[in-house]
Amino acid sequence: MVNGARTIGFVGLGHMGGPMAANLAKAGHRVLGYDLLPELLDAAAGSGVEAAGSAAEAAAAADVVITMLPAGRHVLSLYGQEGVLAAARPGTLFIDCSTIDVTDARGAHQAAIAAGMRALDAPVSGGVVGAEAGSLTFMAGGGHAEFAEAEPLLSVMGDKAVHCGGPGAGQAAKICNNMILGISMIAVSEAFVLGESLGLSHQALYDVASTASGQCWALSVNCPVPGPVPDSPANRAYRPGFAAPLMAKDLGLAANALHAGGIDAPLGLKAAELYAAYAQGAGAERDFSGIVDTIRQRPTTRDQGNGADPT
Repeated sequence: MVNGARTIGFVGLGHMGGPMAANLAKAGHRVLGYDLLPELLDAAAGSGVEAAGSAAEAAAAADVVITMLPAGRHVLSLYGQEGVLAAARPGTLFIDCSTIDVTDARGAHQAAIAAGMRALDAPVSGGVVGAEAGSLTFMAGGGHAEFAEAEPLLSVMGDKAVHCGGPGAGQAAKICNNMILGISMIAVSEAFVLGESLGLSHQALYDVASTASGQCWALSVNCPVPGPVPDSPANRAYRPGFAAPLMAKDLGLAANALHAGGIDAPLGLKAAELYAAYAQGAGAERDFSGIVDTIRQRPTTRDQGNGADPT
């Protein structure tokens, strides 16, 4: 073990959690991993993660417990019904890296504090590629002392960690960031479809917009059309880097927060609507940039004016 090595309980070893746990083990930390799926436990074991018999067993021996789960209900259930908080030693630091509703994040924080633990919400940006490369960005919410303790571990799994504020602030930053991303990907996709209709090549539009005021991550890194950015999912038949259902989930969380706050944000709400439909249909197993195909296939306003069925 290296100096400063910790014993870490890691619950949730899927596409994101598995590589994150593996990077911690590679850095010399003892990682006790747990997942409901035996095949994920086996895969993690091949990366130096020790398999625990249950989430509670992983937590009982840990200095720090990291969770990466699909939804807030899973985090709250793990903390409560599944007894992870009850199993952990008093003062254990719980870091939840899941992307969940801000209200659920604050509820999980309160539950941890009530059980004598410490807590941080720290959702991530960077996708599976970032998880595997250890280049994620963490957005953290919680106390300064908790963030300071977590930061050496976060630096193993990512390139950047930002302390965004108190409990739930990490989740707030995540959904705001991804609302920007979802809206901008739709805008970039619509621009390419418009360019096609005007006889503009993808490369010409990219060469202009990527060095002009239209430049953004959705264009320059995750370009939704094949060609201009060789590493973008568009050049791999839209095999996910960031899957459309995950974008739909994040935009749904943003929409919930908009409604709860009474905020008039028509672009954010429309993006949530478009991605929800895409993720349930053609985009179920595709990258979120593949929405360009859905935009391309929609009836034009000219067709609708001629009586075409807009659905």
